Amino acid sequence: MNTVPGLSPYSGPPVAVVGNGPVGQTAALLLARWGIPTIVLDARPARDTVGSKAICQQRDVLDVWESVGAGRQIAEEGVTWSRARTYYREQELTCIELVDAGSSPFPPFVNISQSRTEQILDERIAATPLVSTLWSHEVVVFEQFADGIALTCRTPRGEKTFSAAYAVVCSGGRAEGLRRSLGVTFDGRSFDDRFLICDIRASLAGWASERRFYFDPEWNPGRQVLIHPCPDSTYRIDWQVPPDYDLDAEVASGALDERVRAILGDVRYEIEWKSVYRFHTRCVDRLRVGRVLLAGDAAHLYAPFGARGLNSGVADAENAAWKVAFAGRGWAAPEELLESYHHERHAAARENVEVTTATMDFLVPQSAAAAAHRRDVLARARTDAAARELVDSGRLSEPFWYTDSPLTTPNPTRPFAGRPPRGAAPPPGPGVIVPDLPVAGGGSLRGLCRDGLLVLAAPGASVHVPVRTPAPVRVAAMTSLSARLPGVLGARAGELWLIRPDAHVAAVVADEARLRDALCRVVGLVERREDEDGLLPAVG
Repeated sequence: MNTVPGLSPYSGPPVAVVGNGPVGQTAALLLARWGIPTIVLDARPARDTVGSKAICQQRDVLDVWESVGAGRQIAEEGVTWSRARTYYREQELTCIELVDAGSSPFPPFVNISQSRTEQILDERIAATPLVSTLWSHEVVVFEQFADGIALTCRTPRGEKTFSAAYAVVCSGGRAEGLRRSLGVTFDGRSFDDRFLICDIRASLAGWASERRFYFDPEWNPGRQVLIHPCPDSTYRIDWQVPPDYDLDAEVASGALDERVRAILGDVRYEIEWKSVYRFHTRCVDRLRVGRVLLAGDAAHLYAPFGARGLNSGVADAENAAWKVAFAGRGWAAPEELLESYHHERHAAARENVEVTTATMDFLVPQSAAAAAHRRDVLARARTDAAARELVDSGRLSEPFWYTDSPLTTPNPTRPFAGRPPRGAAPPPGPGVIVPDLPVAGGGSLRGLCRDGLLVLAAPGASVHVPVRTPAPVRVAAMTSLSARLPGVLGARAGELWLIRPDAHVAAVVADEARLRDALCRVVGLVERREDEDGLLPAVG
């Protein structure tokens, strides 16, 4: 993995990453790209490689992983799909085709087991000297100071304390102790119904390129079934089951075999993993407490319909990593920039809570009236296209749009129209992630974005605007990168587009003065502050 070009040496303390799952691995690797050393601490004695767990990796997450050298391998080893079908009993109601606003090198979704994703990320960590990993180190206490943080760990050999500049907590949904020590709440809902999940290896022609969701199929009457293809002729099948479901009893009686064969038919199969889950929707009230940032399941839990768990956790990790790096290197106003992590990612978490709660309320109605509404919607959806829009089998994961962020400069000529239809993306503009496409000289637009701040000059705009900052910055004419780029962005003559290091548009402005204001805003400076040469000063 290459670091961001042109970085000066970093001489500050390391950053602690608590939790060595895929979100923590991503945070550590991204910090290493910025030249920041990390210590990854995990309470477990070793990695757990059992079960598929989080399998659906979204296009924009693959793009993040590619920035640390892993995205292409994950995509190539996984099963790709671009279609989501929903059925009521035997009839197909909807088929959502997932679009690409640009020309990304990655498909809309790739299915691959979480354990394999972790192995690939481990390989990248092993090749990255800036990342140190310590198992059997349970963080139990944070102590924060004006210039750093101390983490006390419980280890097999007794307590041990580490010093760090910042900490990113990615230790999963069971991080009750750490959340309590930070004084954050974790409010939300738990759903009584259970879901049986099996990884099944079988040869099933025609099933390998799409997600299938069934309402009330004859082989699970009154409830739902979700089927996802996975690598190596393996399929992940989720059945909604009653609250009192007993997996051991079903295995012993042979009913589990009957359940599987009702879907697969008379084919040979092998169950590689099985488990029963109860789903939760919860979110902390604060994602940032001083120098500690919470990410992934440590910060939020969602029902899995829509694949918003791990995918949103990776977005947390990217958002945290560039901001911690900018703050730690003195490129930004630390208080304001780190607080924007809470603002942006808490808003994203609240949207995911809203979306997944609506899905679960449709899948598992909480009242007789809600159940009657669902039956009516499904019955009408057989023949009524308007009713099909009300069928909720999970809105698939998508990037969050930072249109209301304190780092985003609004443009009244480019208003955000709100959440687009399922499977669609909003037009590019302030707060929205840029579409990807190949650029001249090799590489991709988002690859350039992730090397620092990027200013894109539309036709008619000067590329000689003074945008000197302590952080890495590049100014480029759109057409010098790709003749298609102005059209893909919908850029107007003379515009300057400021892109953040996570590939979200920070501003679209028409002149140099507004660009300087937007640059100040994106690094957390409420008011423009420049030295005599027009350079944004170091503010650490």
